Amino acid sequence: MSVIVAGIERDGYVVVDHALPLALSQDLLGQLMQLDPDGFKLAGIGRDLEFQRDVNIRNDRILWLDDQSKISQQYFAWTEQLRLSLNGHFFLGLFEYECMYAHYPQDAFYLKHLDSFHSGTNRKISTILYLNHDWQKTDGGELLLYRPDDPNPFEVISPEFGKLVVFLSEDFPHEVLPAKRSRYSLTGWFKVNQGI
Repeated sequence: MSVIVAGIERDGYVVVDHALPLALSQDLLGQLMQLDPDGFKLAGIGRDLEFQRDVNIRNDRILWLDDQSKISQQYFAWTEQLRLSLNGHFFLGLFEYECMYAHYPQDAFYLKHLDSFHSGTNRKISTILYLNHDWQKTDGGELLLYRPDDPNPFEVISPEFGKLVVFLSEDFPHEVLPAKRSRYSLTGWFKVNQGI
């Protein structure tokens, strides 16, 4: 947790190899592989009345994670420790974490975007855990991180198994490049309560 907190404090983002226990990452991948493919839905953009699906912007498939399985409970217990660490250090008022499995079929992508919404945001910290064994550079599917005032990415991240990316949701536009094979991740957000 201290590596993540230090990275957020220094740069606003951090990339950590094998941040979670290896067994938990393996179990999450195993759980993902056992899920019904028909349960994954085409992802959209925006929320509430602005929600829409546009395959020219993103064409990945998603399935929201609940806490019904022991594996999910272990992951949520880990993210709860991270929430407490982030709140203890930055006083962000993070109160909730939501996450989803994301499947990018071959050639799927997501154009540059922010994880926060224009119509009032409550997403403050984004997390991406990659679940792709034996990922090669030639497989593509990189995550590109941008600064708001620069059209060129400053970080190119390969979606290798066990790698965790954590960043300030409102500060870093990012995109997912097409991959040459299926690409999997567990993507989530720590949120604040807008009602406070």
